[in-house]
Amino acid sequence: MALEVLGISVLWLFLFGYVIIASIDYGAGFFNAYSLVRGKNHILSKIIKRYLSPVWEITNVFFVFFFVGIVGFFPQTAYYYGTVLIVPASIALVLLAVRGSYYAFEAYSGASGHKGYAMAYGISGLFLPASLSVVLAISEGGFINIVNGNPRLDLMALLKSPLSWSIVVLSVVAVLYISAVFLTWYAWRARDTSASELMRTYALIWAAPLIISALGIIIELKSLGNWHYDNILDLWWLFLISGILFVITILLIGKRRNYGLAVILLIVQFAVAFFAYGASHYPYLLYPHLTIYDSFTNEAMAVSLIVVFLLGFALLLPSLYLVFRLFFTKDYVSGKDETHV
Repeated sequence: MALEVLGISVLWLFLFGYVIIASIDYGAGFFNAYSLVRGKNHILSKIIKRYLSPVWEITNVFFVFFFVGIVGFFPQTAYYYGTVLIVPASIALVLLAVRGSYYAFEAYSGASGHKGYAMAYGISGLFLPASLSVVLAISEGGFINIVNGNPRLDLMALLKSPLSWSIVVLSVVAVLYISAVFLTWYAWRARDTSASELMRTYALIWAAPLIISALGIIIELKSLGNWHYDNILDLWWLFLISGILFVITILLIGKRRNYGLAVILLIVQFAVAFFAYGASHYPYLLYPHLTIYDSFTNEAMAVSLIVVFLLGFALLLPSLYLVFRLFFTKDYVSGKDETHV
């Protein structure tokens, strides 16, 4: 396997980890805020806060690895994306600051259950994936012009593009669906029937929009008739496998059976679709300006980065396992063990 392919595969693995963990975090924040507004916080808030307490600090570890790695492996990405992403990246940083501030107010101001803080946290959790997903739309090409040798983002074209909005909608819906399925299992493990049933309802509600928004992206790519749609057709069987896993997951949730298995199938479903999407985008990082080959770092740096990232991943997995062992026991999720991070 070429170093370029190995490098982007390692980065894609870290990005997938961030997508799953952050989706659960962001969705949980939104459902917590929604339950406060609807007066259902007595059902959900305790369960959600028990989940958020130990994991919110580690959510962005995967993203930091990916961000550092993409610049290290492919230095030219900083040149092409650095300028054009000033606006969405700035928005993302502000939203991250809002989310971090929420915990400070909750912990030190004695404002636990404050609707304003909870709403700011919940809404920022939906805007974050929306702002970050813009990168995927830009990478499809057609939104960057080279002016005097410098890349310039055509913001109006991006805002008017149905494809970019389809990607934004999918990112938001995926966050809500992933989080709802996970929290269904989490509440069930805590033997909180009311919370589990409510999250199960949310999971079923967001299942249909997930498929519709995913199909919407494929339809938009087909209307453009570009290279990416042709590559997706070549990998149709992977997306079919992902779809079958999605159906099985929904059947399990609908029948109130094997919620733990449903979560595993959910992760595998998104893993298959996520890596199939990445493979269909090969070899472009930014069409048509940037590929993984003409922007790759030197061989010595590449080998060093790959080794460091694999070692980092090897250390990160046991850490996550330890977190799950400490904070996902039946005693903790049910509230019998009040250990906090």
